[in-house]
Amino acid sequence: MKVIVIGGGPAGMMAAITSAENGNEVILIEKMHNLGKKLCITGKGRCNITSSLDMSEFIKNTPGNGMFLYSAFNNYTNQDIINFLLKQGLKVKEERGNRYFPVTDRARDVLECFEKKLKELKVKIRLDTKVTNIEVKDNQVIGVKIEDDFIEADKVILATGGKSYPMTGSSGDGYKLARKLGHTITDIKPSLVPLECYEKEMVKELQGLSLKNVEINIVDEEKEKVLYNDFGEMLFTHFGISGPTILSGSAHLVRYKNVENLLKNKEISLKIDFKPALTQEKLDSRILRDFEELKNKQFKNSLDKLLPKKLIPVIIDKTGIDENKKVNEITKEERRKIVNILKGFKVSIKNFRPIEEAIITSGGISIKEINPKTMESKIINGLYFAGEIIDVDSYTGGFNLQIAYSTGYTAGMN
Repeated sequence: MKVIVIGGGPAGMMAAITSAENGNEVILIEKMHNLGKKLCITGKGRCNITSSLDMSEFIKNTPGNGMFLYSAFNNYTNQDIINFLLKQGLKVKEERGNRYFPVTDRARDVLECFEKKLKELKVKIRLDTKVTNIEVKDNQVIGVKIEDDFIEADKVILATGGKSYPMTGSSGDGYKLARKLGHTITDIKPSLVPLECYEKEMVKELQGLSLKNVEINIVDEEKEKVLYNDFGEMLFTHFGISGPTILSGSAHLVRYKNVENLLKNKEISLKIDFKPALTQEKLDSRILRDFEELKNKQFKNSLDKLLPKKLIPVIIDKTGIDENKKVNEITKEERRKIVNILKGFKVSIKNFRPIEEAIITSGGISIKEINPKTMESKIINGLYFAGEIIDVDSYTGGFNLQIAYSTGYTAGMN
């Protein structure tokens, strides 16, 4: 059987490998000059291959239609991708947060494992080639059109990615091809994306400040409802906030009902607990201890042991306490105010950053039109989907790449 795979990312490469292993003649078509461009920038160039969590946890970490992936995740697991890389000669290591990386810390080495296998299986690769149409006759795929040529095929797997990071080739072409064939594309939005804040001046002051071991809560102020809670790292930027906890929070927030209006009305806030390991009482005792030691110093010079330098002027400003006030003059009430701010530092979220800055896309081919057991279209026979083009997405931590391998494998297998 002749199979064409459109898109040379992890989902497309996995689909091509699996299809070729099943005895098919496979052509992999990629419009960019190289395969796996986006794969090479994942995990800050190190490639967070997958997560070490049990596969049952993967669905819980996929707020975007996780249950649809039940069969795909069972078909191809995190252990399968690790074994695949080991067979190609690449060892992996586990890091904090259940994240697997190549021991070499090079995403390029992961890509080379895929390329090596494609070569071994004699998959024909056509780079710098753009598919302009998927040709169909009597509701059955018959091939694809590229520029002025037509390539016949019995099956076509569409794995062109989403709309995030367009410079890597994922510029939404696949949506157009699928829409022409009658498929529904759900709302395309940025996910795993930094967030903008209303407090422009304040975040500019904190720009570049990276915080570890903080607790964050994204809150709907109107309903007094916590939408997302996390613990870990975050970062202040010139426009707002970023870092792993914020990116995962954005994946949750993007699906929240009426979120655009709530953001417009300043009704979504981020609350940061800078000292989650300490209760209010313990934090108060800790501050009191520092103050005893520094009782003749000015307030502005008393928080160095407790907080990063960049954060001190902002915290002082929020307390409303005179920075030149002597530490031994600070009242119990004022101390309580310091504690409350450190345990519930608040910024108002204004917007998501543009989709071009998102790690992944939320939205895509409607899952109602795809068979979850095979990844085949329910509309066109012989048309399959894999990876980010489908309306599924996860938190950070290697889950989205696992979606690519699992759906690519399932499409290739069928």
